[in-house]
Amino acid sequence: MTHEPSRMDKIVSLCKRRGFIFQGSDMYGGLAGTWDFGPLGVALKNNIKRLWWERFVIRRMDMFGVESAILMNPKVWEASGHVATFTDPLIDCKKCKGRFRADAIDSTKECPNCGAHDFTHARPFNMMFKTHAGPVEDSGSCVYLRPETAQGMFTNFKNVIDAFHPKLPFGLVQIGKAFRNEITPGNFIFRSREFEQMEIEYFVRESEWEKHFDIWRGEMRDWMTAVGITAFYEREVSGDALAHYSKRTVDIDYEFPFGREELYGIAYRTDFDLKNHAEYSKIDLSYVEDDGSKYTPHVIEPTFGVERTVLALLVSAYEEEKLEKETRTVLKFKPCIAPVTVAVFPLVANKEGIVGKAKEIYDSMRIHFVVQFDDIGNVGKRYRRQDEIGTPWCVTVDYQTLEDGTVTIRDLDTMKQERVIATELIANIKERLKG
Repeated sequence: MTHEPSRMDKIVSLCKRRGFIFQGSDMYGGLAGTWDFGPLGVALKNNIKRLWWERFVIRRMDMFGVESAILMNPKVWEASGHVATFTDPLIDCKKCKGRFRADAIDSTKECPNCGAHDFTHARPFNMMFKTHAGPVEDSGSCVYLRPETAQGMFTNFKNVIDAFHPKLPFGLVQIGKAFRNEITPGNFIFRSREFEQMEIEYFVRESEWEKHFDIWRGEMRDWMTAVGITAFYEREVSGDALAHYSKRTVDIDYEFPFGREELYGIAYRTDFDLKNHAEYSKIDLSYVEDDGSKYTPHVIEPTFGVERTVLALLVSAYEEEKLEKETRTVLKFKPCIAPVTVAVFPLVANKEGIVGKAKEIYDSMRIHFVVQFDDIGNVGKRYRRQDEIGTPWCVTVDYQTLEDGTVTIRDLDTMKQERVIATELIANIKERLKG
């Protein structure tokens, strides 16, 4: 009996085949929990980050971008509580030596690797990657790869206050890499050891935290709708599941093919971080009002994972459409997020006039959009390649183009074609992008 690939298998296969995502160090057998992004994956990630930055920084007056170092003074992670508490429960199978997160496996049942029923007791495992700064590997040279971007914003709180004198409420914003030594990375790029975060630390008065918490929940919902993420759900986090710094957290879950899992999160971190850093560093991190009153601001933290956004977009966009003679695989991205905006085809690859005109159009358009030129195979096959990578529009230069200066433009969603004047293509596409 032939095994039918799952939806997730098909998405992973498409990502490799079309140059979105590859296994890290693939030619050497890979390295678990690491992934390389190919040309289309990089384009998709960059579109996500660009749109996010435009939405939450450039278009707002209350946001300040920073980019902090990945390596930080280890005292930062003592003050933040990560050295003491940033752990996952770990158990081992005594027979096969398999290692699992205790909260992700039922230890009363058999080992999923070997079928034995002989596990160790759960013990805490700190997920921070540890390395050494300088030539001597001793305790004094120990540093960590940051497990989150948040602390770089808290340690720059006073720098921004002194340089820009912002009025509350205001936010510090960062996009950057984070690293976690996950016990069991998996589900493609969902849980990896190296990933990127888009994160906001929004500083508010304590009496106003609930208002701003709700405002940011709405902002996160609006963002997901804007980029085309569907089927998301809010879940209140409570009890032992709350992080050590959080008084309230709401996770935004997404219906992935492997189950409903966390996509984003929003946390009320109170004044935990600023107070701890003030205590450990002996530097006053109070905010001073115009009337001279001083206090430590509280923090609302919306967190967006870049790779999880990529995966949610791929799942939301992936469709298989039954046509008369074939099944069309298509990624129906919103045009604003698609890695390629327009593809340009010469109808035939051996007619100098048609190829030359197609290249002329390609050159004029790539100043304004991400454009791909394709002259390999027949036009039908080119359409299918562009369908699989989610290109919203395909422009074909044909014999009629040489006669009247018009080209065909084909829409991804409807597959309908219409003729437009070639010199009006740029304005035409810009108008379509507004829709």
